Amino acid sequence: MRVRRLGWAGLEIEALGERLVIDYVRDLSPLFTGWKPGESLAVPGEKVAVALVTHLHRDHADASALADVLMPGAPVLRPAPGHGDDVDNVTTLPAERELIEYRLAVEVVDTWSTREVGPFRITAVPAVDGLGDPQLNWVVQADGQRVFHGGDTMFHGYWWLVARRFSPFDAVFLPANGAVVDAPHLRPPSPLPAAMDPRQAAAAAEILDARYAVPMHYEAEQPDKIAGYVEVVDPENEFRAHAGRRAQVLPVGEWLDLTESELYATPVR
Repeated sequence: MRVRRLGWAGLEIEALGERLVIDYVRDLSPLFTGWKPGESLAVPGEKVAVALVTHLHRDHADASALADVLMPGAPVLRPAPGHGDDVDNVTTLPAERELIEYRLAVEVVDTWSTREVGPFRITAVPAVDGLGDPQLNWVVQADGQRVFHGGDTMFHGYWWLVARRFSPFDAVFLPANGAVVDAPHLRPPSPLPAAMDPRQAAAAAEILDARYAVPMHYEAEQPDKIAGYVEVVDPENEFRAHAGRRAQVLPVGEWLDLTESELYATPVR
């Protein structure tokens, strides 16, 4: 198995000649006020057999992008819709509408459920969303390797349950920007991070017994976020400091080959 970072929280995983994507997006303008299309995002090299979506915030679910890379009829695995009214679900409704518009083969999956697609064994595991929306994290197994994708989850108590069932992991990809979110529909606002900060991500990597811990869900090259979205100053280097020997920074567009002792990624410094 090898894994390629596609930018923000996007991943491409290849095993035995087949590919899947997780949280693949091509347009981050809903989050970045000065978004420059084509920069800081990579495109899958071939058509993919399955897409996984951790949650339906627009920076993690892009139906247009998925429609362009999925094989005909390929499934899109996702969490359940949000509860409550349109105000409760304001951050997920745009992606919900796009999934319908593009007529993707969407499947709602439950926590701890498993799907087999080609060489991939895919399990949805618990996550906690910083805005209260439904979120899953994903465990992908293939070709003797095991990878974890953490969406933009907060730190939570399910890590030990996931570890008991699946650890050790060859690689874990974890949000590390510690974003504090001041959303108009959430009042009063919280001063606490809505996604893991570097120290929390490093702690999760240790619990999951990761061979390689890769930070994601940060973007140094396009710093202008929407108002009310504030990240830690230097998530990459702060993660290195906390994760130690596990830390493996993977530049956007580069592969991490889990079958090789020498990796294509940037070496740990």
